Amino acid sequence: MDGKNNEFAFVMALNNKKVCEVNILLLDIIDYLFRDNNISENDLIKSWKNHFNQKTDIFIKINGVCKRISIKMGSRNSIHVEKISSFINFLEEEKIPSEVIEEFLMFHYGDGTFNNSGFKRISGAEYKSNNASKIKVINNFFNNKILLMKVINRFVLRGLIYSDHVDAIIYGNPDDFLWISEKDVKRIIMLGIDDYCSSPHFGPLVCQPLNRCLNCNPKYEFGRNYIQIKWYNLFDDIMKNMYLNYYDLHELPR
Repeated sequence: MDGKNNEFAFVMALNNKKVCEVNILLLDIIDYLFRDNNISENDLIKSWKNHFNQKTDIFIKINGVCKRISIKMGSRNSIHVEKISSFINFLEEEKIPSEVIEEFLMFHYGDGTFNNSGFKRISGAEYKSNNASKIKVINNFFNNKILLMKVINRFVLRGLIYSDHVDAIIYGNPDDFLWISEKDVKRIIMLGIDDYCSSPHFGPLVCQPLNRCLNCNPKYEFGRNYIQIKWYNLFDDIMKNMYLNYYDLHELPR
């Protein structure tokens, strides 16, 4: 099942159901999201897909209160794509030094230039192998707490222009999934601020070109001018967060 059909499956599992009629996994996330709204087991759930290009994939509404959900599945999850030009503008607004931005562009294009004008293109693996110290400098600037909190909103919870935020991320399908709240998304990403990564990254969020297009195929050439953010360890990080919440709840040593 692809991502769009999976989102529709969640809508079908929720829409026009009473709270008491959904499976125990869905009941768990509903209980959390609507914990302050005095819902009852006989309240009717409304759910629908978001048809706009936002971080929210589906909406869940009970008694007039609406929550926004992002749904992921599979491996190597891509969570964000944007033009390299707007991303660079963002870095400039955040006072990242120009020489660091140029080093990032050298990584991004992998053609010996920072404006996509080179003739010899190399793979990301080759670039990282030969320029580990330069990427380390990039990551020293990318992984600071103030910037990281802003990219969490930009890449994961809100997007570029929308004020509404995702209330939770679900990973899986309606009958078998894990989930993580907005608050815990921020916590688990911030906990990865010092993690090692051979690529430019923001905590566990890895930054790469949408397509390096090493063979210069015109069909995919546009991908060189977009960045893609991947959360490779999304499943593992949700599991880690669940363990942290368990220890916090039971006041056990970690």
